[in-house]
Amino acid sequence: MMYLLRGVNHLVVFLLFFTAHNVIAQQQQQSRWNNTVKNANKQVVYFNAWGGSHEVNRYIFWVGQQVKRQYGITLKHVKVDDISQVVSRLLIEKTAGRNTEGKIDLLWVNGENFATLKNNNLLYGPFTQTLPNYHWVDRSKPSVIKDFSIPVDFMEAPWGMAHLVFYYDSSVLKQPPTSMKALLDYAKRHPGRITYPNPPHFLGTTFLKQALLELTSTPESLQEPVSEVDFAKVTAPLWAFLDALHPVSWRQGKAFPTNSSQMRQMLDSGELHVSFSFTPSEATNAIHAGLLPDTVKSYVHQGGTLGNTHFLAIPFNAKANAAAQVVINFMLSAEAQSQKMDPEIWGDPTVLAIDRLPEDQQAMFARFEKLPGMLTPDQQGKPLPEPHYSWTDALEKAWLVRYQQ
Repeated sequence: MMYLLRGVNHLVVFLLFFTAHNVIAQQQQQSRWNNTVKNANKQVVYFNAWGGSHEVNRYIFWVGQQVKRQYGITLKHVKVDDISQVVSRLLIEKTAGRNTEGKIDLLWVNGENFATLKNNNLLYGPFTQTLPNYHWVDRSKPSVIKDFSIPVDFMEAPWGMAHLVFYYDSSVLKQPPTSMKALLDYAKRHPGRITYPNPPHFLGTTFLKQALLELTSTPESLQEPVSEVDFAKVTAPLWAFLDALHPVSWRQGKAFPTNSSQMRQMLDSGELHVSFSFTPSEATNAIHAGLLPDTVKSYVHQGGTLGNTHFLAIPFNAKANAAAQVVINFMLSAEAQSQKMDPEIWGDPTVLAIDRLPEDQQAMFARFEKLPGMLTPDQQGKPLPEPHYSWTDALEKAWLVRYQQ
């Protein structure tokens, strides 16, 4: 009995020590964050991000208003056409020894650009684990932990989710094809009604990746660098699929739509029966804007569709890294994430685990599930991981050689 009491006492002492240690650690972390917020006041954050979308630009402007009011931070949106150009500039600055006083404080990035930044030590961090709102991020999603198969390691903060979503007009098509094989069968029965944008357009390349993931017998090989696998063997089913699809696709595969907007217009006119986008809210946004009828419905393939996360990162030589962290933390708040998810504003899915949020914050997201054209969480299916970033260039080059000679 005495030994039992001693064991209980030791356990109580351990639990008290463990609890006290956690409390002290939390207090220290809060103190460090308070200092970060204090240092961020009156800093100017130069946010280099794609500027080709009115909706995105308007949302970033709103973020700037909020961080100015709440934290005294000035957010400058530096609109760029291709973030890879910004990455190249950082690489030049690193080579030249410009390790402080950089002119870029925040980046919108993912995929190959993140790999270049990480591999060349061009990032500030790790830092995301110190952000208070990172606690609410849904880290059960693989694409939050790995960016195109590259471990994130807290060097960039997830900002939004994307996955491939197909959509159709239910007044024209009653049962959509829910796999690449079914899509080919449908195209054979309805010549000219199926197509995809030509690579290297992002959406066209995404179509190739989706088809390859569904058709190859070794999908796990796509997580490896393309140089380490038998490219011809792995991709053979993809080329066989496209060889069969092109003769029965729009314009017999001799021409392709230039982008998702053209495909949407072709669906609206009845020229196409199926369209798709990497923006899950595309159909909902178009319905709201009067560009598609409310009979349009979204769907995903039975085996899942390609999904990824886009991120926010801080360069190694950012002058305003304290303010950049505060801006990122705000953009991970339920307020900012629900604003971004609103199809009337942007329609970008949240990275937060909504079911873990406080109830009043969960309510901010509930209304989006009932909008026309929007998939509910249980309809979104299984997200398929992006292949290793090296596959993008390899697939595009192979497609161009085969079909655009």
